[in-house]
Amino acid sequence: MSDGPARDLVGTVRRIDSLLDRMGLNREDVLRVEGEGGLSHASGVPAQEVREMLRGEPHPVPRQAGDVVEERHRRVVERILFLRATRLRAAADGSRRPYTLAEIAVGAGTSAQWLDKMIKTGRAPNLDHAAGIAGFFGEKIEFLVAEPAEALDRVLQQIHKDLLERTVERQDQDLRRLRNAGSAGEVDPSLGVVGYAARALADVPDDTAQPLIALIESVARRSREERAREARAALEASGAQ
Repeated sequence: MSDGPARDLVGTVRRIDSLLDRMGLNREDVLRVEGEGGLSHASGVPAQEVREMLRGEPHPVPRQAGDVVEERHRRVVERILFLRATRLRAAADGSRRPYTLAEIAVGAGTSAQWLDKMIKTGRAPNLDHAAGIAGFFGEKIEFLVAEPAEALDRVLQQIHKDLLERTVERQDQDLRRLRNAGSAGEVDPSLGVVGYAARALADVPDDTAQPLIALIESVARRSREERAREARAALEASGAQ
């Protein structure tokens, strides 16, 4: 893994963590590594490697030209096998099974014999065949050829994009709801300091109001968490006496 993709990945994770904090979402739920739809499943990178990269641990990359080519072939073949093992076909009885080589070959425009030879020799297919195989499983060719850090960052970038859209949408909804609430005295008290702040910023343009509301929301949440920790500490201290 090169330094560039590694730095990009770490930066993406930091941006996601910031949005998770603002949204009050559980990191383990959003950045789940294993299982269908998890980071490993979506990127094609083994779960252990995903965990290491999320921690910012470096991974060695081949330095010699021959090693780079062999690594690329190995990665493409491994990703194809990964797709076959994780993108299963639903049977009539409700069970799920891997696609046969013949089924993949028909969908990819090649032959089962050629696929079997490719797997046994570890030699990656040409771009056309690789794109056909990836497309059969509903993926783009980038899924097969991207280096681990690039593959994982591609998934994380999409997660960040989705979270950012959800954050903006929620803030827009809050602003509209509060602006329609009438005078400040009519605002629901359960909204707390964040609600009153949004009401006070009702006449401020959205692109200015949203960051301010997000900051106030973050501060208010941290204050609640601190008060909760103090309350637990007081209970533990009283129980120890």
